[in-house]
Amino acid sequence: MVIEMHVLITGAASGIARKVIEKLKKENVYIYVTTHTEKQCILAKKRYKNDKNIKCFKLDITNEKDRKKASTLPIDVLICNAAIGIGGSFLEIDMNLVRENFETNVFSNFTLVQMILKKMIKKEGKIIMLSSLAGLIPIPFLGSYAATKASIIKITETLRKEVHLLNKKIDFILIEPGFYRTGFNQIMFENKYENKKSLFEAEIKLIKAKENIILNYIASKNLQNIADKIVKATITKEPKKIYKAPFIQAFLAKIYLLFWA
Repeated sequence: MVIEMHVLITGAASGIARKVIEKLKKENVYIYVTTHTEKQCILAKKRYKNDKNIKCFKLDITNEKDRKKASTLPIDVLICNAAIGIGGSFLEIDMNLVRENFETNVFSNFTLVQMILKKMIKKEGKIIMLSSLAGLIPIPFLGSYAATKASIIKITETLRKEVHLLNKKIDFILIEPGFYRTGFNQIMFENKYENKKSLFEAEIKLIKAKENIILNYIASKNLQNIADKIVKATITKEPKKIYKAPFIQAFLAKIYLLFWA
């Protein structure tokens, strides 16, 4: 296999990232599969042990040493997928949790982007940022997570304009998934109930009922549609600026923004 590009993907232990890797490894690319923990890395190495174009290592994006290690690699495409989700009302959420949410999803991701861009900008490349449809519309009790994703959108758009002024061939691509059944959303919905003295205690049953509708009837089981868009953004020479999926959720978000925002 003739390697045409080197791709690094963060937060690649499971979910959408795994689907991306399964398809991307069939292309002429070398993939750096990175995980948050050593335990996840061991599992990843077993999963891809027969794939000669995949290397696995731990990359905790909040860890400066790990980021420096990643920045030394020859990277043509950086896929920033690592994120955490913290639920809770902004009326009562612990601001330390909000800071943790921003530290991982925004500050650490863009610190890594800065480090890799310094090398990438000397040639060309792609920065693919995983945002979310949640960054476009207000979702009660997911304000912290949604705010981080909205920040990713605006910072990515700003970087695109800034680098354009330098006449450099760097593509900044936003991926905006809706709700998927990966377990990530379930954890985010559940962790807000850790506050036993919530102001919303009387409404908990109603809130849970609405969230169950999202998880059981709205959240998509088909991870392949968003994975296909990430792969397309990675390998196509002229990628779009934004990819959204699944279609129906993206359509409903657009309708909301047009008429109710």
